Amino acid sequence: MTSRLFTRAELAEAFAQFERTVAGAAETRNWDPWVDQYTEDVEYIEHAAGTMRGREQVRPWIWKTMESFPGSYMTAFPALWTVIDEPTGRVICELDNPMRDPGDGTIISATNISIVTYAGDGLWRRQEDIYNPLRFVSAAMKWCKKAGELGTLPDEAAAWMRDMKGGR
Repeated sequence: MTSRLFTRAELAEAFAQFERTVAGAAETRNWDPWVDQYTEDVEYIEHAAGTMRGREQVRPWIWKTMESFPGSYMTAFPALWTVIDEPTGRVICELDNPMRDPGDGTIISATNISIVTYAGDGLWRRQEDIYNPLRFVSAAMKWCKKAGELGTLPDEAAAWMRDMKGGR
C-alpha cells in the first residue's frame, strides 16, 4: 500500500495522462517522456526482463525493447480496460500491443496486464507487467509469416524470425 491516499478522480486523471504520454511516445518513437513519468527510484517489474530499479535502468531497456523487432513494429499501447484501486493507489489494466499493418490491413497483437502504482504529482513509483512471453512471440511470428506472404517482411523481422526458429 501507498502511504498517501489519492482520490479516484486524481488516479483517473493521472492514468489518463499516463496513457497520453505513452501514446505520444508510440507515435514519435521517443521513449524518454514515457520513462520520465516514473519517479527517479521507480521499481519496474517486467517478468521476461527482470526487475529494474530507477529511471536510468528502465530507460535503456525501453529504448532497446521498443527500437528493435518486434517492439519497433508495435504502434500503440491502449488500455482495453482499467480498474482503479484507491486504497493502494494502483491502476490495473489490460494493454493491447498491436503491430503495424503487414500490408493487407491485418491487425496482429498481444496483450499484457500492467499494474501501476501512483506516487503523486503526476509520477508513478512502480509498474509490473504481467504476460505470457510466448503469446508475444506467437503474435510476432504470425506477423512475420503474414508479411512474408505479402512480400513486406523487413530484414530485421526476417532475422528475428530466423533467430527464434533456431532457438527451438
